[in-house]
Amino acid sequence: MSQPRQLDTALYRLLRSDDVKGFNAQKPKEGEVDLRGGDFRGIDLRALDAEHIDFTNAYFRGADLRGLDLRSAKLEGASLAHAQISGSYFPVELSADEILMSVNFGTRLRYNTRL
Repeated sequence: MSQPRQLDTALYRLLRSDDVKGFNAQKPKEGEVDLRGGDFRGIDLRALDAEHIDFTNAYFRGADLRGLDLRSAKLEGASLAHAQISGSYFPVELSADEILMSVNFGTRLRYNTRL
């Protein structure tokens, strides 16, 4: 299992310093943003533009994800342990049970490919 890590990118540093507004302003309009394996523990991400962000294997323990639209984000292998997720949209491939298991027990998200 991969361990969460501090990423060496300017966009990641903006999020770690609680500058979500700055992240949204600098996020490329086209293409995918690679934040795979990032450590987002305890960060308030409520205002994040999460469209086309790759959060594969990311770690969100205790993060505030309330109201986020994560439908186009990649979350395979991410952990939502004790994250606040009220009002968030998740990719349709993730079942409610899978999301709750991750929030309650820290399990890694697995996509349902049988849709």
